[in-house]
Amino acid sequence: MATENCDAVNMDPDMELLSDEELEREAEGFKEQGNAFYIKKDYAEAFNYYSKAIDMCPKNASYYGNRAATLMMLCRYREALEDSQQAVRLDNDFMKGHLREGKCHLSLGNAMAASRCFQRVLELEPDNSQVQQELKNADSVLEYERMAEIGFEKRDFRMVVFCMDRALESAAACHRFKILKAECLALLGRYPEAQSVASDILRMDSTNADALYVRGLCLYYEDCIDKAVQFFVQALRMAPDHDKARLACRNAKALKAKKEEGNKAFKEGNFEAAYELYSEALTIDPNNIKTNAKLYCNRATVGSKLKKLEQAIEDCTKAIKLDETYIKCHYVHLYILLYMDTEQYEEAVRDYEKVYQTEKTKEHKHFLKHAQLELKKSKRKDYYKVLGVNKNATEDEIKKAYRKRALLHHPDRHSGASPELQKEEEKKFKEVGEAFSVLSDPKKKSRYDSGQDLEDDGMNMGDFDANNIFKAFFGGPGGFSFEGNSGTT
Repeated sequence: MATENCDAVNMDPDMELLSDEELEREAEGFKEQGNAFYIKKDYAEAFNYYSKAIDMCPKNASYYGNRAATLMMLCRYREALEDSQQAVRLDNDFMKGHLREGKCHLSLGNAMAASRCFQRVLELEPDNSQVQQELKNADSVLEYERMAEIGFEKRDFRMVVFCMDRALESAAACHRFKILKAECLALLGRYPEAQSVASDILRMDSTNADALYVRGLCLYYEDCIDKAVQFFVQALRMAPDHDKARLACRNAKALKAKKEEGNKAFKEGNFEAAYELYSEALTIDPNNIKTNAKLYCNRATVGSKLKKLEQAIEDCTKAIKLDETYIKCHYVHLYILLYMDTEQYEEAVRDYEKVYQTEKTKEHKHFLKHAQLELKKSKRKDYYKVLGVNKNATEDEIKKAYRKRALLHHPDRHSGASPELQKEEEKKFKEVGEAFSVLSDPKKKSRYDSGQDLEDDGMNMGDFDANNIFKAFFGGPGGFSFEGNSGTT
């Protein structure tokens, strides 16, 4: 470089007494010391000596180029970009300056600007293989940006994360790419990863509105709505035109308000209003999985109060589908009780087995056993249905029901029917007798209701004779005849 590059500008007064040649020698000495530290990978010391060289000769392009290289090694790409740009302003033919400027642009995610710098390098050195590869890297980043934009519009967030990971291989210091990746991780429910990325950026730049927004988004999706609103408000302070933060803030406030209105109506016993309010809340933001899972459970609770059992079961199913980790006792108990009310015992056992595997508490074990017992009972003959009475039927009601059903299905009544019908009616007659023999005996009825095996009482239903019950009930031979009887009671 020419000696006129060493102007005594803004120097120590003592330096003003040195000639240009002496200044240049001093600067070269500092540069050499900087080079030595750079080779040793002591980049902090190298930076200091290159800075001293620049102070002595502020118009020497190579000194800025060297300091830019050091700053790049320290991952201080924005400062490195400034130094490399100053280097090429001082010397537009400084190939390394253009190359380093391009690398800084690429690392910071500006692939278009990087390509222009790399093209300038090729003008200076057409056979430079390194810059040819860098151009390919810049083109790849541009393509991944394009694919990510399409993926985001289609809500294919996994595709966006993939594209940003690939782009960050070349643009490692690009906050914009990291933020987009973090936002999509949040939308995919991968909150710890998203929070980690946003927090890393906030440590470097506490005023980054995009990072504040993503941090709030994670809290919002984790149902920490009050804290989320604080981050959204902070993001809007930093960037008043941040549309995503404004929308998320509005949704968060609306969701909280509507949910609280529903809770208030429920506590006041206004179940119809609570049901409607929870339904309205569920339309605010379909992406908020955890909050919506709670809303579905809340609506299921209200639905059970309103006797909307099928809808309540559906709501519970949706809640667990949205968030399998959401296993609060009262919701799980509600889930099982709803299945019991509708006699869907197999589903109840299946779901409660999952719950017990997750939380092996005594309470869960008790409810699992209860569900298994109900399932076992459901697979037996329902003697109450056989007689056509409910489970709270009195002794007289059971007797009347037996009389009616026994007369209806007695084989003598169907002696003129086809063999198939005779066989079917005989089977029903036997079942009616079984049902009466069990439900008319307090001990057997108690064991039957509790789900215990009746064989333990020595009652073998395979050898059961329904005619004995019929004769005992109607008083033996001559006590009843179908001749001249209409068969009605």
